Amino acid sequence: MIDAAAAIRLSLESALVATLLGLPLAVALGYALARVPFRGKAIVSAAVVGPLVLPPVVTGLLLLRLLGRQAPLGRLLDAVGLPVPFTLLGVIVAALVVGLPLFVAAARGAFEAIDPRYEEVSWTLGVSPWRTFLTVTLPLALPGLLAGAVLAFARALGEFGATVVLAGNMEGRTRTIALAVYALLDLPEGDAAMEELVGVSLLLALGAMVGYEALSRWQRRRLELDRVDQGAGRAAR
Repeated sequence: MIDAAAAIRLSLESALVATLLGLPLAVALGYALARVPFRGKAIVSAAVVGPLVLPPVVTGLLLLRLLGRQAPLGRLLDAVGLPVPFTLLGVIVAALVVGLPLFVAAARGAFEAIDPRYEEVSWTLGVSPWRTFLTVTLPLALPGLLAGAVLAFARALGEFGATVVLAGNMEGRTRTIALAVYALLDLPEGDAAMEELVGVSLLLALGAMVGYEALSRWQRRRLELDRVDQGAGRAAR
């Protein structure tokens, strides 16, 4: 028997944890790609985008090769009590990997949209770069970062291919909404539960997209107000 409520709960919990774990990575990578000149930036950018263009099953296979119990990293994690394959942690890792590219892209766009002069003014006042980032750059980028988090959360909720390869499809342990719907396709009496899961998926996806659009508009309005203020300041001078 497939427990639809358990699948919904597991999907929400794993997507939320994956999004929270991806937050510092997305902020760091987004800021580096937007603001920091370094060699190999194109390679890093391509590597970040990789999971978006690879078939999800291939992404899952690569993760299994990297984190499987026979791989060096997988053996290390297993030794410290954090086995990844066919566990809830595997679901979270798969969700994190497939959602991170969207999160990084949104973070990069948010940082690129900020006028560098705000940071330069802060530096000239003697504020350290790290404190400038925390008190100036990060607050200005916040709506874009939140929009990226919503987008990554929505992508994590819908993940299927990488999850089924890395974590399997075990009832109550790794079966997310997408995996539950897939399992119900083979059950003649599963139509009612499948319709429930599809309805929940649609509602979650719609809510996420509404939130993403609202946050994106908030970011655009802030940038427009900044441009108006700068224009008024130049006119006054």
